Amino acid sequence: MNDGGRRIVVGISGGVDSSVAALLLRDAGYEVTGLFMQNWADDGSGGCRAEDDRRDAVAVCGALGIPIRFRDFSKEYWDGVFRHFLDEYAAGRTPNPDVLCNREIKFKHFLDAARELGADAIATGHYARVDHDGHSFRLLRAVDRSKDQSYFLHQLGQAQLAATHFPLGGLHKSEIRRIAAEHGLRTAGKKDSTGICFIGERDFRSFLAQYLPAREGEMRTPDGSRIGSHPGVFYFTLGQREGLHIGGVRGRPQAPWFVVAKDVERNILYVDQGHDSPWLQSHALRSETAHWIAGSPPAARFACTAQTRYRQPDEACEVEVLDDGTLAVRFDRPQRAVTPGQSVVLYDGDHCLGGAVIAATDAPFPDTDSSETTPA
Repeated sequence: MNDGGRRIVVGISGGVDSSVAALLLRDAGYEVTGLFMQNWADDGSGGCRAEDDRRDAVAVCGALGIPIRFRDFSKEYWDGVFRHFLDEYAAGRTPNPDVLCNREIKFKHFLDAARELGADAIATGHYARVDHDGHSFRLLRAVDRSKDQSYFLHQLGQAQLAATHFPLGGLHKSEIRRIAAEHGLRTAGKKDSTGICFIGERDFRSFLAQYLPAREGEMRTPDGSRIGSHPGVFYFTLGQREGLHIGGVRGRPQAPWFVVAKDVERNILYVDQGHDSPWLQSHALRSETAHWIAGSPPAARFACTAQTRYRQPDEACEVEVLDDGTLAVRFDRPQRAVTPGQSVVLYDGDHCLGGAVIAATDAPFPDTDSSETTPA
């Protein structure tokens, strides 16, 4: 936990994590204010109901005896996060809005709002840690590796980490719920939010169809055999099994099908059988411009570990920082379903170095000139 500044604004979401973060800071002697952020104009039709969360946030702050403030960042969210989310899906990529939300909303507009309230620092209920090695602030994984959220925080920089507390970074989730229950907080048993908040428990495809109209196309195997149709390639991501609705295919074994490639221009979705299909394997990737938490990379070429998706086990790799600031990453072992639009996040042990959006991989791509059409 950072030491500087005694006035802290805590992002209160109405969940158990932010509730306990505020409690711990209050008990540590900080002057704590809660701030509830509305990031989406919620219509109540999904699992993310802002009014329910707002009531829980007010109740928690009342129980803790701390003031609460409110800010509506829905316009900033639409402009800074959701437009990008739609553009990426329309291009056939799979974005990670949580990464952008942390950079653009929670550690930018929220931090600005906290400073307007006279705070020295902000705090959130993220599972991560911050320390200072004598030269710079470092983002570290949480002690509870099963809940670690440093992957989503890799776009933060020195100024943000210097003004941020992560009170939960040294605790396990079970301890968080125990502390909340011992203090009688109404959020102690509240279910954790999952997925993208503005979608909630709604069907993802139906939600996305409100903004990206369906355009039916062919579903093919990598050899070009047509085995069905799909409602739009941007509704699917690499490695996906659910929602393909492929029944028995003549001449094919009864085995699960997975998305292995997308031809956005021709609106063709390629599928193959087998979780570890060779069409899903990548040995290397290229990224967009990288962000370094320390401000610069550790070297022009270095070895480290990486994650190409949240909660993925660490994978050993070699990273080359190219002249334009992008990355060439080569893995020691082939990786499954490395997806453009997602992030590759780099680590040295528990130390998060930074990361970048994945631009392309060396996974094989089906022969798009093939026109064979074998019926289902």
